[in-house]
Amino acid sequence: MIDIKLIREAPEVIKQSLLKKGADCGAEIDRILELDSQRRALITESETDKAEQNKASKLIPQIKKEGGDVSDEIKRLNALRERIRAVEIELRAVESELEDLMLGLPNPPDDDVVAGGKENNEPLRYFGEPHKFDFEPKDHMELCAKLGLIDYTRGVKLAGSGFWMYTGLGARLEWALLNYFIDAHVADGYEFMLVPHMLEFECGLAAGQFPKYADEVYKIANPTDDRIHYMLPTAEAALASVHRDEILSEADLPKKYFSYTPCFRREAGTYGADERGMVRGHQFNKVEMFQYTTPEGSPAAFDELVGKAEALVSGLGFHFRTVKLAAGDCSKLMARTYDIEIQIPSMNGYKEVSSVSNARCYQARRAAARYRRADNGKIDFMHTLNGSGLATSRILPALVEQNQQKDGSIIVPEVLRKYLGGLEIIS
Repeated sequence: MIDIKLIREAPEVIKQSLLKKGADCGAEIDRILELDSQRRALITESETDKAEQNKASKLIPQIKKEGGDVSDEIKRLNALRERIRAVEIELRAVESELEDLMLGLPNPPDDDVVAGGKENNEPLRYFGEPHKFDFEPKDHMELCAKLGLIDYTRGVKLAGSGFWMYTGLGARLEWALLNYFIDAHVADGYEFMLVPHMLEFECGLAAGQFPKYADEVYKIANPTDDRIHYMLPTAEAALASVHRDEILSEADLPKKYFSYTPCFRREAGTYGADERGMVRGHQFNKVEMFQYTTPEGSPAAFDELVGKAEALVSGLGFHFRTVKLAAGDCSKLMARTYDIEIQIPSMNGYKEVSSVSNARCYQARRAAARYRRADNGKIDFMHTLNGSGLATSRILPALVEQNQQKDGSIIVPEVLRKYLGGLEIIS
C-alpha cells in the first residue's frame, strides 16, 4: 500500500510513476484525494459533535440541580447523538471506499527502473557459455518419459491438464534439488520455515495478491463455517504475514527466512507452444527466500538475495543471465525485480527460474508490520523482499536437456550426487 502522505504531497508524481508500469491510475488517485479530504472533514465534524455531546451531558445534571428546564438541552443532546450516528455511517462508507482504492493501487517502481514492458528489460550480466551439442538433442519431455523420471499421462489422469507426476529417480532428483537449495540457505544463516499450505484471506491481502489476483488462486470452502481458505500460490504469501500486526525492535532486523512449499496456481490463459511439460503448471515445488529489513538495509538485502539465487544456479553448472526488469514487467506489488534466466535448449530464448524483488514498505503497510527505531524510538514500517531460491519446474527440464548425452543418459550435477547416493549418471 502506498503511503497516503505521498499521494497528498505529490499526486502527479505518483501518477507518473505508476504510468511507468502501464497503470493509468489518475482517476483513482483523484478519487482517493477527494475521499481523504471527506474523511478528515468527517472526523473533525464527529470530534466536534462528540465534544458538544460531552458538554451537554454534563450540563443537564447541573441544570436539574438548579431547578431549571432541561427539555431544550435534551433535544439538543438527542440531535447531537443522531448527527454523530449519521456522520459515523458516512465515515465508514468513505473509509471503506478509500481502503479499497488504496489496496488496488500498484507499488510505484524505483526511480532507476525504466518504463515499459519486456522489450525494455536490461540483461545485466551473463554466466557461463551456451550449451552446444554434437548430436541431435531431445527435449525434456521425451528424455523424462524414456528414463522413467516423469509420468505425464498418469499425472493428467490423477489431476487433469497442467499436472505431472515424478516417479522413481525423477522423484529423487526433484528432492535432491530441494535439498541442495535448503542446505545452501541454512549454511547462509537463513531460518527454515515450514508454513501452512492453506491460508486465510488476510495473508493474500497483506502480500498484495488480493484483491487484484483473487481469481488466480484455488479457493477452499470450509463445510462447517463461512471461512474461505486458499492454496498458497507461493510461500511469499505466508512469509509476508509472519510479522503481521507486530512491532519488532530494530535489533531484531534483518529477519531472514526461507520456506519449502508446493505452489498452487490456476495459471489462467494460453501458453506458447514451447511451454510444454513442466515449464508451466498448476502445481510445482519451490524454495522461497524472504527478508524483513529496515529501509536503510533494504538495498543490501536485495543484492544479497540476487547473489544467492545466482550462486544456486551457477552451482548446477548452467549458463544463465541476470536481467533487470522494466517497470511494466515487474509485478504490480514490487518496486524492483531482477530475474535469473536460464536456457532450456528445446525452447526459444531464456526462461526465468528465479525472480528477486523488493516491495519496499508496500507489503508491510498492508500487514502493519513495523519496528521501533533504536535511536529515537520512532515506529516505522519494515521493508520486505523475496526471491525464488529456487523453483524446480524449469530447473529440472534445463538440467535434463543440458546434461543429456548422445545415448540418452543424463549426467547428474556434482552438487546433487550426495543426495542420490553418489549417482553420477541416470540411464
